[in-house]
Amino acid sequence: MCGTLVEAFAIPCVGAIICGQKDGQDALLIQVRQKQGGGIENGMLEVAAGKVREYENVFDALRREVREETGLRLSRIQGEESLSVCTVNGYEVMSFTPFLTTQNLSGGYSIMLQTFICEAEGELLEETRETTDIRWITSQECRELLRRTPEAFYPLHINALSLFLGAV
Repeated sequence: MCGTLVEAFAIPCVGAIICGQKDGQDALLIQVRQKQGGGIENGMLEVAAGKVREYENVFDALRREVREETGLRLSRIQGEESLSVCTVNGYEVMSFTPFLTTQNLSGGYSIMLQTFICEAEGELLEETRETTDIRWITSQECRELLRRTPEAFYPLHINALSLFLGAV
């Protein structure tokens, strides 16, 4: 057969803007991306995020990714309290509303990222297999970094962070 077309699909991912406090000010958790084979994206600032496994509940995926990348346990995920589940004809289907959905239209590989606003508890890890320099920064510090050096951030997190920081 001539010209067989191989379809490629976007990878479903979840991300967590984790809210906290630093020196009595509103803050959020950021880290430095350091993934094996990460290429030019390694060294960029990011929020905890990762891929959703087949048939994995997005909230479970978010908890897993945050735990793996930061050591923290999510105590609240905005939107989880209003999720809806139905089961019919052998399908269990969940509907939810994330803070923001982001899709890259070019770049390394195709992602559909659902970002959620979260709260967490526990002790931060110093680094993991995928991240280094995991730390709290104030909302004001993050706004300034985004304004001055947006290229320092992983591109799929910029819109969600900008929207979030405009609201706090």
